[in-house]
Amino acid sequence: MISTTSVSYFCSVLFLLYTATAGAQKKITDETEAQKKERMAWWAHDRFGMFIHWGLYALPARHEWVKQRERMTDEQYQVYFDEFNPDLYNPKQWAKQAKKAGMKYAVITTKHHEGFCLFDSEFTDYKSTNTKAGRDLIAEFVEAFRAEGLKVGFYYSLIDWHHPDFTIDRIHPQRIDEGSEADYDAVNKGRDMKKYRKYLFNQVRELLTNYGKIDIIWFDFSYPGKNGKGKDDWNSVELLKMARELQPGIIVDNRLDLNDYADGADFETPEQVKTEELAKYKGKMWETCQTFSGSWGYYRDENTWKSQRQLLDLLITSVANGGNLLLNVGPTGRGEFDYRAINALDGLGGWMHANSRSVYGCTFAPEDYKAPTGTKLTYNPETNRLYLHLFEYPSSGRLVLPGYKNKIRYTQFLHDNSEIGISAEGPSGTLKNEDLILLLPEQKPGMEIPVVEITLK
Repeated sequence: MISTTSVSYFCSVLFLLYTATAGAQKKITDETEAQKKERMAWWAHDRFGMFIHWGLYALPARHEWVKQRERMTDEQYQVYFDEFNPDLYNPKQWAKQAKKAGMKYAVITTKHHEGFCLFDSEFTDYKSTNTKAGRDLIAEFVEAFRAEGLKVGFYYSLIDWHHPDFTIDRIHPQRIDEGSEADYDAVNKGRDMKKYRKYLFNQVRELLTNYGKIDIIWFDFSYPGKNGKGKDDWNSVELLKMARELQPGIIVDNRLDLNDYADGADFETPEQVKTEELAKYKGKMWETCQTFSGSWGYYRDENTWKSQRQLLDLLITSVANGGNLLLNVGPTGRGEFDYRAINALDGLGGWMHANSRSVYGCTFAPEDYKAPTGTKLTYNPETNRLYLHLFEYPSSGRLVLPGYKNKIRYTQFLHDNSEIGISAEGPSGTLKNEDLILLLPEQKPGMEIPVVEITLK
């Protein structure tokens, strides 16, 4: 049996795995592994958070990259700034919906690539206080989510398609198709990235100074290479240093292009990947960011919304591979969650109400325990319990647990604590000596994915 301590199995084992290969790399700070474990402990425990993409793009309602996709100029995009009026914005309701869904933290776009700021920045007029909203929307968000006991994170776009000194590059709305370096030099005449970097640092300093304790900073994103931008464009090393000095406990994502540094990021961010791909991140610090549909911002006519089963699969599979799920909502132009998002959150909330013990504080199972076909395992090392998620419910009610003999003390459904029997006897010749049979009721419980809680000896 694996010994447990006050530090979770995830923190005590995965940090060693994650840092083993990074030990020889140069470092930006002098933080020790023990200090990092302590700083990351809440994040590794909580597992489930809400991402919120909200900005002017909620008005065109056809993807958060609409300015880039349609190659809009600042003048063409200005109508959305002029008409931005989220009269139904109620972050207290957002926070309650996130909490009810079982989420423990939230990360909101303070500024996305369009350059519009939801906060009252001293360094731009392109902000919510100058719209019909007339106020600092981030300040209200922070207060509301903290009041519900949720951790608070800020997303900040390194990219800015509105700022006059941000140089045009290969993903800019005014990009040049197959342009030469000379072409880009010409179109960028008068633009100065040094001035933009100063702006970037000033705004990050505001965000990490004016709103109290911030738990996560999500920088997005780097795209080094020809006509792209990377760590030198952002001055990422100094940016990270500043963030850690201003908020010593903050957790930082991996999109600053600092892969050459052992401490250049706290976690990896596989985006919109399929559940089958999550296994390759096992043994690392990671969080998959996912959408309810195919868009991050509000997209009125987008209809590829995930089912409750697909969303639960993302959550369970993330935890079963030692990672977190950051699930995105794109509020409407009036400041509400779309009805489809509310339905999805309610569905998750019902399942999490009954089964959250299989998520919080859990990680992947020890190697001694294999998941039977059609199931996925999570494990809580503090309580020494396995959680068997029944994606395929056996029609006979009989499920073989391979190699579990003499390892189980008690089994029950998690949603109602009703006992489930186990047996070491099966049809002749079908059961190995070390196997057990889980004696499930023939009728599946009334939830999408039932969970069996297994207390180990």
